[in-house]
Amino acid sequence: MRILLVNWQDRENPQAGGAEIHLHEVYGRVAALGHEVSLVCGGWPGCPARARLDGIDVYRVGTRQTFPFLARRFARRVVRPERFDVLVEDINKVPVYAGTWGAPRTVGLVPHLFGDTVFQEAPLPLAAAVWLAERPLPWAYRGMPFQAISESTAEDLAARGIPRELVRVIYCGIDARAFTPDASRRSPTPLFAYLGRLRRYKGVDLVIRAFARVQDPAARLVIAGSGDYRPELERLVDSLALSGRVEFLGFIGEAEKLDLLRRAWALAFASPKEGWGITNLEAAACATPVVASNSPGLRESVRDGETGFLVPHGDVAAMAARFEELAASPSLVATLGAQGRRFAETFTWERAAQETAAHLAEVVDA
Repeated sequence: MRILLVNWQDRENPQAGGAEIHLHEVYGRVAALGHEVSLVCGGWPGCPARARLDGIDVYRVGTRQTFPFLARRFARRVVRPERFDVLVEDINKVPVYAGTWGAPRTVGLVPHLFGDTVFQEAPLPLAAAVWLAERPLPWAYRGMPFQAISESTAEDLAARGIPRELVRVIYCGIDARAFTPDASRRSPTPLFAYLGRLRRYKGVDLVIRAFARVQDPAARLVIAGSGDYRPELERLVDSLALSGRVEFLGFIGEAEKLDLLRRAWALAFASPKEGWGITNLEAAACATPVVASNSPGLRESVRDGETGFLVPHGDVAAMAARFEELAASPSLVATLGAQGRRFAETFTWERAAQETAAHLAEVVDA
């Protein structure tokens, strides 16, 4: 098949995140299966206009601010969507409505939709614009097949008016050969970790407030990641007199990430909504339990009582109680971790790529 991808960014973009990792992990393997894959995406100041990444031909158009205004014209003039068997729009952040670009078939790939949660993150005018951009989905993409990365996202699409039978759920994978346990690296004292962007909607403040209730004076919390919410989180740490027990690492590389997941007694995640929760699976692959909000997406990447614990979103006391339980029982950490490793091993990028290629072939054949 000849496959054209559309996404706001590629994995080399400084603003790239989980959606870009997912896109390249899956479609790099789809390309390795023998399919021709191209990607139209936004660029950044000084970036090369063309690249080849993971077997994918990448076309960069404009910047984060101008991409949605330039992409359609560029694609129709240079890439010519009609040459491809199928166009896949990664509907991440704001849709660009690539179904109007002239490809013979279009598939919507949805990591997750913001919905009302965008009002927790962005200024009101921007939040309203994003919320409004998602509203026309059932009309603008009428009759189109979709791929979703979780049942939660599939249910969200159905609630918005996309027929559920048109949505194929294809779970993400992880590299269980790279993310592995190492008991010798486990911290000798209770260590909790947050790993991700420092944005308001991620609920990192809830993790900090829950940790503040942990009675063990030897327990520590490490926060890894960057974002514009960090100054406010640092002020919260100071106000709770936690400066000696909470550490901000900033952005960390893959080697540091692996080391942190191996050292932690638990990973904490408290966002109200996620597409899936790859970091939860990476922690599980390292035999590290997860304490997370019982939120859409997250509840599928954590098995409550088996690979970690789910708590009601926003319930600081409930999260703190689970922290206390783990801090008091290294054997519980080990048991949940071993079960988490077995769970994580069932999710592979190879499986995700094969299911993706099979679904696209069904769309093309139909």
